[in-house]
Amino acid sequence: MTQPLQGQAAVDQLLEILDLKQVDAATFTGDSPQTGAQRVFGGQVAGQALIAAGRTVDPARNVHSLHGYFVRPGDPTEPITFHVETIRDGRSFSVRRSTAKQHGKTIFFMSASFQLLEEGLDHHEPAPSGVPAPEDVPTMRDWVTKYPSRRAAFNASPQAVDVRYIGQPGWVPPGDRDADPQQRVWMRVDGKLPDDPLIHACALTYASDLSLLDAVLSYHGEVWGPGGVVGASLDHALWFHRGFRADEWFLYDSASPSASGSRGLANGRMFTRDGRHIASAVQEGLLRRVGA
Repeated sequence: MTQPLQGQAAVDQLLEILDLKQVDAATFTGDSPQTGAQRVFGGQVAGQALIAAGRTVDPARNVHSLHGYFVRPGDPTEPITFHVETIRDGRSFSVRRSTAKQHGKTIFFMSASFQLLEEGLDHHEPAPSGVPAPEDVPTMRDWVTKYPSRRAAFNASPQAVDVRYIGQPGWVPPGDRDADPQQRVWMRVDGKLPDDPLIHACALTYASDLSLLDAVLSYHGEVWGPGGVVGASLDHALWFHRGFRADEWFLYDSASPSASGSRGLANGRMFTRDGRHIASAVQEGLLRRVGA
């Protein structure tokens, strides 16, 4: 039976995907893993767009926010071209616009802002209490063992990120997911990353798209797929608050404040194991019911 690419091998593949080829000072190209998927994973193209933008900025300036729109589904069999526009380079901030194209059309675009390290006011709300440790939460392999019909899809995708739901994943069969207005997931890149902060920011961007819309479904006890919901990300925003390593455990604490008009909004906060608030995300997605 085919086994999924996992651990350091999967992380190395992710690093290869993020290692864009530079065409000129403002143009880069990147590929997608050949998994048989019908479209490019949104977190991948967002992470690649951020790498492209970051490579045009002074390395002393770290990304602190990004805002992106998914315009068209990406074709995983074709390279993606990223063009970076320099919007501004000030004394403390640099702003870039990164546009991803395939077949002559835009599939994704992002604005990202970078800042020199500065001292200032510092506070954040506490991390959720009473949350089980990641070692005490079922792995995705545990869930696939329980639902063997999901094994083929699991094995087809590289498992570069270790994702552990404290509740049920969004892909369990209809009726097997409890309604819960709060969704909590432990995550980490499942291998060693280089020390470059931009790589960690891009890896976190990639991971932030793995489960966020699940929070909308969790509110209703809904699931993805037949008898549930199909959907796609429409936009994605991410703020980086404090230094972190994406290859160390972080808790993704997510909720959905609203869903209407076949769209759902989800927001999430990311905390290290010692309770530091490292990032915040907001995403809206298209969500439509499908028959059994």
